[in-house]
Amino acid sequence: MFRIGVVELAYAHEPEAATRATQARDDGFGHIDVMVGTDPDSLVLPIGCPTAFPKPLPTWCTTPAPPAGDGDWERTVRWWRAAPQALCEPWAGATVHSVETMAALAEEVPGVRFLVDTGHVTAWGGDLSEALAFADHVQLRDARPGEAQVYPGDGDVDFDAVFARLGALGYRGCVSVEYFDLPDRGWSCPDPRAYATELLARLRGDKPSSS
Repeated sequence: MFRIGVVELAYAHEPEAATRATQARDDGFGHIDVMVGTDPDSLVLPIGCPTAFPKPLPTWCTTPAPPAGDGDWERTVRWWRAAPQALCEPWAGATVHSVETMAALAEEVPGVRFLVDTGHVTAWGGDLSEALAFADHVQLRDARPGEAQVYPGDGDVDFDAVFARLGALGYRGCVSVEYFDLPDRGWSCPDPRAYATELLARLRGDKPSSS
């Protein structure tokens, strides 16, 4: 089993990263994904994949692809060429929003890699098996077409197949559970921490999976 961590947004009710990490440890997670610049010595967990927002930085971190719009593809290419170690996170509505656009960015920016979120790929109706081949970091949520996050077990993500695919690819990274409440962006969640810990329990086999 890969080391399973969590994205700090699941604990966004806590203002301090250190408190978020302590709660994540207490919930059984093995690392936490935090913002770039967070002091690792202030955390009780190791950092998984740090996030830079709104644009990528020239270090190993991840940034969501910009929203799609006129001229934004060129901006995406320019940003990731200037930050060759940074990962790109595709999502529906972004400039990078499919396996085809992931491949297109990889052609424009040789060597670019991606954060693959099972929720986003499932929401846009993509093939997780194909998308995971581009992954340098993986985030896990249950989802269905048109909905990037649903309660664990209520969606269409086959997590056993995800882990089998990562094993077949020789993936050496870790994975992070992600749930967050951002209703203004169409990603509402009534209790991100509860959803995250529920998914962790299912991934560990503590509860039956409906996948």
